[in-house]
Parts: sequence; structure tokens; C-alpha cells
Amino acid sequence: MAVVTMKSLLESGVHFGHQVKRWDPRMKKYIFAERNGIHIIDLQKTIQASKNAYDAVRKVISDNKKVLFVGTKKQAQLAIQKEAERCDQFYVNQRWLGGMLTNFSTIKKSLLRLKKLEKMEVDGTFENLTKKEVAALGKERSKLQKNLGGIKEMKELPGILFIIDTRKEAIAVTEARRMGIPTVAVVDTNCNPEGIDYPIPGNDDAIRAITLFTQIIANAVVDGDTEAGLRVVESLDGEDDINEEILTDASRKEEDEEIDIESYKGDASPKNEYSEGDEEEGELPIAVDKTFKE
Repeated sequence: MAVVTMKSLLESGVHFGHQVKRWDPRMKKYIFAERNGIHIIDLQKTIQASKNAYDAVRKVISDNKKVLFVGTKKQAQLAIQKEAERCDQFYVNQRWLGGMLTNFSTIKKSLLRLKKLEKMEVDGTFENLTKKEVAALGKERSKLQKNLGGIKEMKELPGILFIIDTRKEAIAVTEARRMGIPTVAVVDTNCNPEGIDYPIPGNDDAIRAITLFTQIIANAVVDGDTEAGLRVVESLDGEDDINEEILTDASRKEEDEEIDIESYKGDASPKNEYSEGDEEEGELPIAVDKTFKE
């Protein structure tokens, strides 16, 4: 099954680049032609790049790592949040805070502060404070929620980044490279594809194009989760087979062993606890299960 079709790319306007005068020469290998002063992106290379990015994300997810969706431009905010939540991954769609990757220990303190404020609002702590204090804490919580709400549950660095518009998210790209985190990014004709591990040439300004690329990555996450789940189930089935075999071997008892019937021939009648030698002539054995009256 294809990751994306040529028809969906054309309908989403992925092939439209920027004006010729605004191009980056390093994108030359991804440009197909020029029409009316606008560069046209080679969609054949976009399809192959999308497949490579899809496989990379799926592998990261199957290794039990997370994806961080990044897109703070207005056209990308809604799609980034919607698709990241659909596949249960982290996202940044408002503002990239400097040091979000390189200084993650400090970011975690802000995340703990956000969780604490949310808890204070629920457990009734705000009821014991003045209106001014509650307003100040509420304003602080809203600010933290806006910038860090998408990574509130992130306890460690992600396994890979998906970025919309590398020019606007240049700090995120730089931090990812410094921390050795691979990146998947949509690169337009005015972007620099160098330094991106999995560049996807395409329009990074149209909402439909951004939504399409984000859906592709989200689908890769879902596929990777399914693959990881199947691997866990298979491993559990293997352990059950081993345990069953061990229990079967260990539970063999003496009475479970085969009995040689030939050795019991001629001794098939039940034995009486009184032997013939113990009985005197003319006397009968006492019936133990009978009760006699005087």
C-alpha cells in the first residue's frame, strides 16, 4: 500500500513552491520546472521522500520511542495538534522555547510547575487564596499550558522530530542536531534541506499540504504502534508455550507413568487384609463394618 498518492499530492497543492527569486539553490535537485515565475516541485521525489520518512518514524515508534510534532506557524497549528493527539504523541504548536531539547532538565521543572498548578486548582487550594493570588496563578498556568501543554507528559527526549517549515523552526533543527535526534521536515523551495535527516520536498504554506504531510507521519506512528503491539503479543505467546512445557514436565507423577499390565497377571483379585494363614479352620473373618448387638 502506497504511503501517499500522486493524486492526493496534486489536490493538496504540494507541488507549488515559492517564487523563483526566493529560492534556495540547495533545493535545486528537488525542483522539476518553473511556471509563471514559481518553482514546481518534483512530486516523484516527494513520494519517495515521504516513504523514507514514513519508514523512519515507524521504526522509531516500534522501538518504544516518541515523536515530537513541531509547527508554530498559523497554518500548521491546528493540524499539528489534531494529528499529534490522534496518535498520542507530543507536539509544540505555539512557540518553541529555547533549550527545549538542549536544556530539557529546566523544561521539566516548568512541566512540574504546570502539573502542580493544575492540582492546586482541583484540590481546593485556590479557595483558600485571595482573588488576586488566584488570578496570578491562573495567568501563570495559562501561559505554561499554552507553550508546554503539548509536551506535559514528556519525561525524556523524543526519538525523532517532525517539523513544518525549517526556516521558522531553525532553533528546533539546531537543537535536534546538537542532541543527535533525527529530524523529518517538510522543506519548501526557499529552505535548506542540508542537515535534515529525512527532508520531504513540498509546499509548507498551504493548509491542505501541511495537513496531508502531518497525517502521513501520524499514520506511521499508528502503524508502528500496531507493529510493536504484535511483537509484544508474540513474545508473550512464546513465554506461555515455554511455561506450559515446563509445567507439563514438572507435573509428571509416578501414577502418571505407564503401568506394565503383564506384571499384574494372576494377581487381579482384590486382597483381603486377613491372610489365609491367619484364619483358623472353621472360623470366618470378622466383618469390621458390621455392628453386633449383645
